[in-house]
Amino acid sequence: MLKPYYIEHILEAGCDEAGRGPLAGSVFAAAVILPMNIDKLACEGLVERLNDSKQLSAKQRYELRPLIEKYALAFAVAQVTPEEIDQINILNASILGMHRALAQLNIVPAHILVDGNKWRPYVPQNECLEIPAQTIVKGDGKYLSIAAASILAKTYRDDYMLELHEMYPNYHWDKNMGYPTKEHYQAIQQFGITPYHRKTFKLLKNNGNHCEK
Repeated sequence: MLKPYYIEHILEAGCDEAGRGPLAGSVFAAAVILPMNIDKLACEGLVERLNDSKQLSAKQRYELRPLIEKYALAFAVAQVTPEEIDQINILNASILGMHRALAQLNIVPAHILVDGNKWRPYVPQNECLEIPAQTIVKGDGKYLSIAAASILAKTYRDDYMLELHEMYPNYHWDKNMGYPTKEHYQAIQQFGITPYHRKTFKLLKNNGNHCEK
């Protein structure tokens, strides 16, 4: 079972992103504040079912999303576009996405839990001091709030990629979600890139003109 908090008796926001590795599409990030008392979550089976989104099936993720949104004290999802990714690189874009999600929360957390090992100080609008934060490597498999954020980020990004697939069906984004697969590379070779491809990523195999960041 994942841990309910890093610091007891305060409101913590778990943050995670989805879509760092794809060749196309925005990176999505989510922030989730869960109740300090997890009894309600336990009654719904959320405590046992929440896990790193990558360890869950798509069906499990979509079943959990409305429960997370129902029982979270606050949640938000944000995105950073391919154009922005190309301008600032994917690491900075991922952190920017998490900052944007935090800014959309209707509750200001006292502490932030971040999946990964990189972070930039976050200072809420109209505030002077940054919110204390803790990075957790593989945190989406260790803390409930980060796991919840990972599920929201992943499912909302998948919805977005399915919409893009309707516009650009040749790239099979309904299956690969923009990630580098053989069929995705072949489609780029045959049809070229779309406005949603990340131009600073390696979009063609054995092509030295692009480098993934």
